[in-house]
Amino acid sequence: METIFSPHSFCPVFSSKSSSSKPLFSPSVQPRSSSLSLIKPIFSNPKKQPSESVTTQFPFPKTWVSHIHHGLAALALSLAINFCPISPSDPAVASEFDVLNGGPPTESYVVDDAGVLSRVTKSDLRRLLSDLESRKNFHLNFVTVRKLTSKADAFEYADQVLERWYPTIEDGNNKGIAVLVTSQKEGAVTGGPAFVQAVGDTILDATVSENLPVLATEEKYNEAVYSSAKRLVAAIDGLPDPGGPKINDNKRESNFKTREETDEKRGQFTLVVGGLLVIAFVVPMAQYYAYVSKK
Repeated sequence: METIFSPHSFCPVFSSKSSSSKPLFSPSVQPRSSSLSLIKPIFSNPKKQPSESVTTQFPFPKTWVSHIHHGLAALALSLAINFCPISPSDPAVASEFDVLNGGPPTESYVVDDAGVLSRVTKSDLRRLLSDLESRKNFHLNFVTVRKLTSKADAFEYADQVLERWYPTIEDGNNKGIAVLVTSQKEGAVTGGPAFVQAVGDTILDATVSENLPVLATEEKYNEAVYSSAKRLVAAIDGLPDPGGPKINDNKRESNFKTREETDEKRGQFTLVVGGLLVIAFVVPMAQYYAYVSKK
């Protein structure tokens, strides 16, 4: 029986119109029939069927242990998704180190690394603090960061900024640093010996306990920074204290859930767990009995 395909269609070596007249193989090594070496015969003997594994029509049912493992895995995955959500990565994790390495601002008096201050606030701060420096020779800088990872609180970070920017007592004697951490809703004010003496401990404590944290909790970052600057400048000038935010503005939202919210979340959790248990145990049991009944 002849082969359907010609060897010329598989390899250009066997083409009759070859550009080279020299044979590829020597006569002693050339194969006798290239069609037999390159092409498998299309028809085979029907009496000799290849031995193949016969697949069963119905797969053998899984064991109960396998069903339990799958159910527990689904339950654990659901609980992990509900109670441990993955938060997106924060690109400003190292911003606190950028502030330290960047040094003090030369003209603006503000390092707004958190990006929460408007142009108007920055312009007002520059006008207010440049006037203070020209009259009293006290230099005050404001720093905003999103979060802290290297220090426990804003006070330690403010001291670190002061020491890094002004490493000697002579450089930092009349310098002040005010820090606002937006994610932690807290702030701190520190400075050299002359600056701290000019402001006074009372105004320093009031600023970091009233202006910065209270207004930051309400996300009024511009007001928090500018009101703090006015309060510190007034203390240095010996003027009456303008005070902190109004009492009505001091209401902070509670982080604790009410009883109704807790009961609602508990009901949703019970419903989710019950549904997972049904999927993990009842459904495999029904499938198993359906399979057995067919036999």
